[in-house]
Amino acid sequence: MKPTRRMGWGIALWAAIGLTISIIGLPQIGVLAWAGTGGLLLLAVLYDVAMAIQTPPPEVERTPPRSLALGAESDVTLKLTNVAKRRLKIDVFDHYPVGHSQLIEGLPRQVVLDPSRGEESESWTEFKYSLLPIKRGMARFGRAELLIDGPLGLIQWRMRLGEAQERRVYPNFREVARYALLALADRLGSMGIRQLRRRGQGLDFKQLRDYRDGDLLRQIDWKATARRQRLISREYQDERNQQVVFLLDCGRRMRAREGNITHFDHVLNSLLLLSTVALRQEDSIGFLTFSNTGRPRWLPPQRGRGAMHLILQQVYDLETSTAPSDFAEAARRLLVHQRRRALVILVTNLREEDSGELRHALATLRRRHLVVLASLQEEVLSEVADGAIEGFEGALQLAEAHRHLAARRIVHEAARQQGTIVLDVPPRELPVALVNRYLQIKGSGQL
Repeated sequence: MKPTRRMGWGIALWAAIGLTISIIGLPQIGVLAWAGTGGLLLLAVLYDVAMAIQTPPPEVERTPPRSLALGAESDVTLKLTNVAKRRLKIDVFDHYPVGHSQLIEGLPRQVVLDPSRGEESESWTEFKYSLLPIKRGMARFGRAELLIDGPLGLIQWRMRLGEAQERRVYPNFREVARYALLALADRLGSMGIRQLRRRGQGLDFKQLRDYRDGDLLRQIDWKATARRQRLISREYQDERNQQVVFLLDCGRRMRAREGNITHFDHVLNSLLLLSTVALRQEDSIGFLTFSNTGRPRWLPPQRGRGAMHLILQQVYDLETSTAPSDFAEAARRLLVHQRRRALVILVTNLREEDSGELRHALATLRRRHLVVLASLQEEVLSEVADGAIEGFEGALQLAEAHRHLAARRIVHEAARQQGTIVLDVPPRELPVALVNRYLQIKGSGQL
């Protein structure tokens, strides 16, 4: 229990009365009045304490989302039910997972509950507060903390009520849900995703249909045309049951941050979005980590209804390490695990010193697979390179930024000349850029 401000004012008044009596020098009656005032204050405090002990605590029920998405604001609901026969004034604070999220608004909160009149007319209230998840993994909600005023408002007793709960913080799957909704409405262009209509080699026959304006001459099926006495075209679809494998760099370079989100978290968001697109194309999706803490994590390519759930369970607790990126070892491991030809997407943050090792790793992968190298730009370097020169130190920073960016371009160009598909994009643009390149590869029949 703890005293309230009202109790503090009562003690101050009692002390002031005693000080006045001592200064004025009132007779014995003044001392008796001072002692009587102190006795009344003590009785009032004891009454508040006794009532606090006898009053049953309220019931607390927390309803967080079933899962949380990194970087996506989420609402948590708290419901308080008064089972006591008196009015309760309560200060509420919920112990949300501090290490995994930031409080946006809604806490602490003060609520007032009317007396309960039995189960049929319980007095209750509920409110919401907003969180912003900033770290993936298992997030733990502690029990809610309540400060309940006594009937006279002289003391408050502190209680921890409700249940501790755990929720998983996943990569941001909100974009995945948005993609699904836009795909149903055929409005993917609003996300920047381009649905290419290409007809090349290596595409699967789908069906015969009536000729339409714009169909190519080679699409016409002349035998079917002769039988039906009207022009009939062949319609093709992208090849199905192909495999896409992410090679995820979990080394120290992926720990760089853009706002509250690390480069690695942007990569996982990209993996989820591309997984959704690939699964809709009836392809399989898998991944292999390298340079992470512990053993590399290998998920063989998955397809079908349960694939996305399995991918989420495998990536939600992935963490980066302080280890350097070992591209050669990653390529060797992938060739051991993935024997069927696949689209391999290596996602990393390249530096000029990677040139030799990376060239060997990419050549190793290309013996069996089609390789996409997705290199994440550090936006701070672009900002420095595009900024104005301020003093000698600023000139040095500008020169170093241009030198670093030029060296990256040389590494990328060398990879392109060897036959690797290269993407060099800021982390925020990676999800849509990867989806567009995947659809382009599918449409052209390269895989």
